[in-house]
Amino acid sequence: MEHATAPPTAPEDAFPADVPVRRPGRWRLAAWTAGLLLAGVSAVLGCRAADTDAFTPVPQVLAFLPWLLAPAALALLLAAYGRWRVGLVWAVAVLGGLAWFMEPYGKVAEPDGPPLADLRVLAANVEFGRGAPGLVKAVREHEPDLVFVSECDRACQDTLREELPDSAYPYRVAAGGNGADGSVILANVPLKRAAGVRGTLGMPGAVADVKGVAVRLQLAHPMPPTPGDVGRWRAELGSLRAYAAAGDGRPTILAGDFNATQDHAAFRHILDTGLRDGARVAGASRTPTWPTALPRPFGAQIDHVLTTPDFAAHEAGFLTLGNTDHRAVLLDLTLHRG
Repeated sequence: MEHATAPPTAPEDAFPADVPVRRPGRWRLAAWTAGLLLAGVSAVLGCRAADTDAFTPVPQVLAFLPWLLAPAALALLLAAYGRWRVGLVWAVAVLGGLAWFMEPYGKVAEPDGPPLADLRVLAANVEFGRGAPGLVKAVREHEPDLVFVSECDRACQDTLREELPDSAYPYRVAAGGNGADGSVILANVPLKRAAGVRGTLGMPGAVADVKGVAVRLQLAHPMPPTPGDVGRWRAELGSLRAYAAAGDGRPTILAGDFNATQDHAAFRHILDTGLRDGARVAGASRTPTWPTALPRPFGAQIDHVLTTPDFAAHEAGFLTLGNTDHRAVLLDLTLHRG
């Protein structure tokens, strides 16, 4: 008579007590977390691909599109831990899409015609005038030919008059004057006032005489896309686009605090009129200008100097003025004869 034998048992030390065992519940939590992260990033990425700024919170998040790589990479790791194959494929696709859109936007080509004049341009937001002393120091050090100053209130404008005399900058055009509303353009080349773009904040316009060539100048300072103001932000960027499109090929410089990056559709539509971002041309695309509280390379490039193809851009600098949440953009340009 055969006797039943007991199944073999594992030795007592096969599963040491100090080795944690992954449980399916943790896998599910990792997969769900990965899915939530990917859903949020995909929504923003989809708006970028669809060429729309949509509505809050998309415009705000689009300003920091490159940094969405972090939650997308975390989702990839969580999907791998949770053994979620669909999530792995989804995460790889999202990371690829983000990498694709991180490429600089717009065309770059050397201007036609011989060089006519060199211009150094400085664009700065001095945050309610508090950065005026730092701006004065930067202007004295770098000696720009054109200075576009946003959020320069009446006290700030008085400081610029006292510290930067007419002998250095005899031509000035200002708009507004209270708080963030004030803006001013300074020039050491002949300047004539022109109708500026209308907006909530002051955006003066002018025409500069650069060795006999009329160059259209426009300071940009649309409202920021804060919740509740996205519609106004989009409309004012649209007004700046209309100004750019109305140039009919005339040399133009559009500079200031755009409160927008190349990942915002409303900003790209301005570039689509034929303007080029000087920092991008000079090889400094995506260098952050705001906020200064974040160390580089964190932040967003929302301050720009845009030009028509008549200008070549040679070098871009980003200056910390102090007492303002923006870095100033310093750009060396050469105007070519068309």
